[in-house]
Amino acid sequence: MTPRSLTAGLLAGALVLTSCGAPTPSAAPDTLVIAGYGGSYEEAFKQSVIPGFEKACSCKVTYIAGSSTDTVAKLKAQQAAPQIDVALIDDGVQNQAVEAGLLAKLDPKTVTNLPKVIDIARLPGDVGVGFSLNATGLAYNTDYYAKNGLPAPKRLADLADAKLKGKLVMPSITQTYGLGALLMAAKVGGGSEQDIAPGFAGVKKVAANAVTFDTTADVSNYFLQGQAVATVWGNSRVQTLAKKGFPIKFVYPEEGALPLIATVNVVNKAPHADLAQTFVNTLLEPSAQQAMAASNFNGPAVEGVTLDPALAEKVVGQERAADLRKLDWATINKNRSTWTDRWNKEIETS
Repeated sequence: MTPRSLTAGLLAGALVLTSCGAPTPSAAPDTLVIAGYGGSYEEAFKQSVIPGFEKACSCKVTYIAGSSTDTVAKLKAQQAAPQIDVALIDDGVQNQAVEAGLLAKLDPKTVTNLPKVIDIARLPGDVGVGFSLNATGLAYNTDYYAKNGLPAPKRLADLADAKLKGKLVMPSITQTYGLGALLMAAKVGGGSEQDIAPGFAGVKKVAANAVTFDTTADVSNYFLQGQAVATVWGNSRVQTLAKKGFPIKFVYPEEGALPLIATVNVVNKAPHADLAQTFVNTLLEPSAQQAMAASNFNGPAVEGVTLDPALAEKVVGQERAADLRKLDWATINKNRSTWTDRWNKEIETS
């Protein structure tokens, strides 16, 4: 991780531009509740973002970790009386949350950085906004592959190699990376979001090597403990593990990596709606974008953010993001429940 002194310094420049208003001396500080990604992402977020925000706004932050689908499930359960203020969720799942009326429109008077956000990260009606760029592709243990004479994977189908039997951690369809595997396999088989059958055929071949199906979106421990040597995963998580000295590499597959945009959203009827809007604006400050790139390898979603060249090579930059495969989220979300049922019957129980 980036040293705390660095990330705090980066955030400081952003937070001075954001006026939160301090509570009166006799009042207890407000507590902003954020629900977001777990694992290495949570660890980095708590170091690079939350401390500076708490100091600038004289508030406290409670972070609830979970996958995007877990977070949206919580929002649905609490819809009558929300307990969460801010939700960090993947773009596809965010679309479902919008349709369910779980999220509020951003206030341009508070979220003044919206005009600086690149097109791919702007969301319809400004109900939420993308705050970082990522990609779903392949990840593999470089040492294991080299020692066992395995060529580096170039496509999803390479993970079906019999030499990987019991050495693959397969993401479940309940989280974004599993869905990504299904969509990649569909394209290779001549299908698409509208014709998903080839995707199931392709994933079934790969899943035959699975030691487990992960639902958390963070498979670091499987790699660290030697239980797995390959998976379908996100670039930022791969780079975070590599930074700790683990021999792992991210691959943009030949069939095309999938865009993964992390979105930040104010929950509809949030207990601390004004503070939540301020938090959104803070994440879009250039220095906050730099801090998140440095700490957890999120590609900036705001124009004009400058990164060290070595760091820029590791994140999903805006030029690469423009080349990533576009997804039909309307069709995906319409069919996702059916696909999940089919996955459970054909993939995880086979």
